[in-house]
Amino acid sequence: MNRRIRLIVVEDNRLLREGLTIMLKGQPDISVVASLSNGDALVHGKRFRPDVILLDFVLKSSSSLRLVQAIRTTFPDARIIVMDLAPVQPALVDYVRAGVAGFVLKDATFEDFLHAIRDVAHGKKVLPPMLTSSLFSDIIARATEMHKGSPFKSTRMTGREREVVDLIAGGMSNKQIATRLNLAVDTVKSHVHNILEKLHLHTRLEIATYRHAAVPPHGAPQIPSAEE
Repeated sequence: MNRRIRLIVVEDNRLLREGLTIMLKGQPDISVVASLSNGDALVHGKRFRPDVILLDFVLKSSSSLRLVQAIRTTFPDARIIVMDLAPVQPALVDYVRAGVAGFVLKDATFEDFLHAIRDVAHGKKVLPPMLTSSLFSDIIARATEMHKGSPFKSTRMTGREREVVDLIAGGMSNKQIATRLNLAVDTVKSHVHNILEKLHLHTRLEIATYRHAAVPPHGAPQIPSAEE
């Protein structure tokens, strides 16, 4: 990457946000295009066009995990680094599956922050040394194994199920999907159940992750459809 890294900081602690922003702005290869306290504002700001997003693990205004899913939809090419004091491993797995590229501890040195930003911007995965080094490789290995004969390529889905998959990937709840599609919530739940069964998945987050993984670089998701 020859041009400067376009970076967004999302952190609701004003002191940390402003201090980190000031320090990052002093780097010749990094351009801080936005410094936000509310992550919800980010998904409506397509003008930002970030390369990397530094995201607080715990935001008061919204769910960071749901925000990750929304960011992946709004900025599919952006790489996300989650910041926290001491994230627990089960939570990290959920975030990695949702598309996070790295983690950095808030008590890390500024040099650690810079290394994480630059490494992630160049396509690497980043974990703090105190966390298991095999976490990413384990998840990637499992995802790769499941991707062989990808469920999205081998399973025929109805047009309605495909709509539900897209809306789940966009971070919508069952109630929101029901409103969008003018369906009963129970009907949406039935569709979600059928989708999980057909794709051999267990959670809505896994549906969203596979939906994003199935999108070609310049096209629509390769999800075979069947007549309703």
